[in-house]
Amino acid sequence: MARAFLVVMDSVGIGGAPDAALYHNGAVPDEGANTLAHIARACAQGGAAEGRLGPLRMPNLDALGLGRAVQLASGQIALGLGQEPTGTWGVATEISKGKDTPSGHWELAGVPVPWDWHYFPNEDPAFPADLVEKTAALAGTDGILGNCHASGTAIIEACGAEHIETGRPICYTSADSVFQIAAHEEAFGLEKLLTLCEELAPTLHEMRVGRVIARPFIGGPKSGFRRTANRRDFAIAPPKPVLTNWVQDAGHKVYGVGKIGDIFSMQGIDRVRKGPDKALMQHLAVLVATAEEGSLTFANFVEFDSLYGHRRDVSGYARALEWFDAEIGKLIGQLRDGDIMVFTADHGNDPTWVGTDHTRERVPVLIAGMGTEALGHIGFSDVATLVARHLRVPVPAA
Repeated sequence: MARAFLVVMDSVGIGGAPDAALYHNGAVPDEGANTLAHIARACAQGGAAEGRLGPLRMPNLDALGLGRAVQLASGQIALGLGQEPTGTWGVATEISKGKDTPSGHWELAGVPVPWDWHYFPNEDPAFPADLVEKTAALAGTDGILGNCHASGTAIIEACGAEHIETGRPICYTSADSVFQIAAHEEAFGLEKLLTLCEELAPTLHEMRVGRVIARPFIGGPKSGFRRTANRRDFAIAPPKPVLTNWVQDAGHKVYGVGKIGDIFSMQGIDRVRKGPDKALMQHLAVLVATAEEGSLTFANFVEFDSLYGHRRDVSGYARALEWFDAEIGKLIGQLRDGDIMVFTADHGNDPTWVGTDHTRERVPVLIAGMGTEALGHIGFSDVATLVARHLRVPVPAA
């Protein structure tokens, strides 16, 4: 019996979303954003030379059709990519209203988001008074810090010292449908932070805010603050069974790698493996070697987005792409007969674009183990159908 590995390269968009003009970074529409093509252009022009040199090198994913997917999605050429494909490849377009993690992952798993998310205004303060009051009450403090749109790393630098002194949690949001709480792992307590987020999540979910995110950090004013790997997302559960449920209900094992368990509120997932991306690659390698026949492994590699896209770090993003491609090349060669490994993304985060938010883009669909075929343009939900059919799992009627 076949196995399937569905790997999401978080934020590795390829431009060309037909409705990108409706989405904005500040006052600038996302039309024209292209995460991969613009990184490749920067590399070719010598603009991504911190820790690396030369054109973007992704030979393994390019062999599956990555360069061709960029060109089909947007009409642009990703410089350095574009070899003749030896895998199955295509381009996926999202119909859910959003450019965020839950929207992208749910639809990739077969369920487009059926509602409009709630977004907090880019104002100061950003949050309604009753939400602030409830957050402070649950935290046992006389107020909160932040209460605005902010970069996570910037706001802990700005508010970290006051947070340690007062105990008030640092609360902030972004252009995504999120409510994020940063707190010091020692001064505030990691378990206290996770409990605060868990207790507050139902209130935010009723508002159709997609995620409450715990953002723990360590350090001090003199040594500097830095976030830890103990992030946790408390997300709204999908409104219908998704791919993981389909596979599990058919009697097969489902493994989550990275933040998949958080994104799907553990719906249809047997076991989860977490950690930074380098550790996740090791977990994925173990599952390629040991996962049962008929199983689904669903993985998310988040650091393209969290460490480099939001921080507009073109060189860092390019280094991460090249590292990922080299490591994945080893795993593709270890797949068993009948296995497939699908590579895709959930949205864009063009590090050459304005602002610090996600960008509305199409995404690549690259498949190792399914022969050579051009899928053309498909929908995000078609990825779930493709995986389910490969595993011979029934696909519910739309």
